[in-house]
Amino acid sequence: MALPRRRQCYYHRLRSLIPVISAILLMLLIFFGLLSFLAPSPVDRLRQNQRHGGGYQSSFDIVNEDVIGAPLFLVPTGGGKLNRSMWSSRNSKFFYGCSNASRKFANADAITHPNRYLLIATSGGLNQQRTGITDAVVAARILNATLVIPKLDQKSFWKDTSNFPEIFDVDWFISFLSKDVKVVKNLPRKGGKIWTPHSMRVPRKCNERCYYNRVLPVLLKRHAIQLNKFDYRLSNKLDTDFQKLRCRVNYHALKFTDPILEMGEKLVNRMRRKSKHYIALHLRFEPDMLAFSGCYYGGGEKERKELAAIRKRWKTLHTSNPDKERRHGKCPLTPKEVGLMLRALGYGSEVHLYVASGEVYGGEETLAPLKVLFPNFYTKETLASKEELQPFSLFSSRMAALDFIVCDESDVFVTNNNGNMARILAGRRRYFGHKPTIRPNAKKLYRSFLNQENMTWEAFASKVRRDQRGFIGEPKEVRPGRGEFHENPSTCICEDPDAMAQRNSGPRKFVKESEASRKDYVMSQAQNVDDEPESPDTDEDDQGGLQDLAPLNFTNFDYDTDTSEEPELEELLSD
Repeated sequence: MALPRRRQCYYHRLRSLIPVISAILLMLLIFFGLLSFLAPSPVDRLRQNQRHGGGYQSSFDIVNEDVIGAPLFLVPTGGGKLNRSMWSSRNSKFFYGCSNASRKFANADAITHPNRYLLIATSGGLNQQRTGITDAVVAARILNATLVIPKLDQKSFWKDTSNFPEIFDVDWFISFLSKDVKVVKNLPRKGGKIWTPHSMRVPRKCNERCYYNRVLPVLLKRHAIQLNKFDYRLSNKLDTDFQKLRCRVNYHALKFTDPILEMGEKLVNRMRRKSKHYIALHLRFEPDMLAFSGCYYGGGEKERKELAAIRKRWKTLHTSNPDKERRHGKCPLTPKEVGLMLRALGYGSEVHLYVASGEVYGGEETLAPLKVLFPNFYTKETLASKEELQPFSLFSSRMAALDFIVCDESDVFVTNNNGNMARILAGRRRYFGHKPTIRPNAKKLYRSFLNQENMTWEAFASKVRRDQRGFIGEPKEVRPGRGEFHENPSTCICEDPDAMAQRNSGPRKFVKESEASRKDYVMSQAQNVDDEPESPDTDEDDQGGLQDLAPLNFTNFDYDTDTSEEPELEELLSD
């Protein structure tokens, strides 16, 4: 009798729990029903992706702090270890900058004619003007003329009213070059009156013979000439002594004024106090830059309309094919893509990053993925107070000079473009010890970024490292005479025979490292042949201009037209 009573007791207990269980199940059903109602459907998500670029994820999407990308593509926080040092060039000790004149290079006093004065008017932003100043000294030497301190461009897109002495130490410039070229601050008066020089232009990439044939006859007749819009008006291929003079001007004579140097050193010291090493990124991702590039970054109709509106300001711009530009590596990398490239090369989230940039298209939303990858993110505005920057903030060239100093002093310099500042710094860092300078091999990286969601992180990182061989600032990455001289001053880079001898007689391990270096060099040469066709030198006016402005590519744009107030592409690229 006891067993049936127990069963009856359990039965009554179970019946009393049924309402509670039913209530719990009902609440769960309601909860999941609300979730399914509020969450977007797969169709809605697909439509949203299509609105942001034909089915591809937008390049500006904010990434999750824990997982960046699809489940297959998990980006690690740490960068991992590579076979090479991430903070220095392993072959730099075998090379050094050498720009001293040869014995046959006569003193300026012996060759300068008393009635020959050369003036130039520079063009563009700070770094484009820097190339013009450097080349003007060489042009004066070719013509055996006295150089008058160059006029800086105050009417270009940048609207900077600074004069030469407000950017560069003019007394140092004159003194340092005294044996090479006679330099004066002002054109002397003629008969007690102001002397107005004759204005003219020279073709792009004009060589020595070009200056003798086109400029010298006018100079002999007029005695004082001004070469207008003087940028890239000197050939990449000159006599060795002229090339070395270029290096003496660019790397030694052109020194910023003390206020700029002092503020720049403060910014560098503040970065050094935060970390032993830091990366500097020159991020050219301004709206004007993207509008000129003709590239598309997955921002949907909004992006297309905004960039198209900017392009209308330059009526001569040719409408390009965005996909074609991207495939050919002519589009600047997005901040997110730069961050992924650096992580693949071994730089972890603990790395400190200094970013030199103007107004970024998309603002904080565009920068967010890069800041997730590298949270130690700094700019001159975050390192210095408004009061400290006040003497510089109203002058674009002085602000650019501060960025130049911090980027030049960085352990690793990175660029997402091939503009003037990137080229000048690449050459300067080669000359002063081959400090790593990473410029994206955009043509090959494009395929990796396009397919990243379909591969593992390990496969992606391996491919990026392979594609970037020959693009990290190692010695002899670019063959001598190839490319733009300010980027690759090969004439001014010499081998250290003592270091080379020590390497060849060193232990077996050292020899193996040398063989590895040689293999990297051979591979980089092969990649450079494929990815960087050389721009031909020409004496024809402006035919070299389009090649000079890689990675942007467009046609039917007259660089030498002064009838329009439109900012020129070169001006926009210069910083």
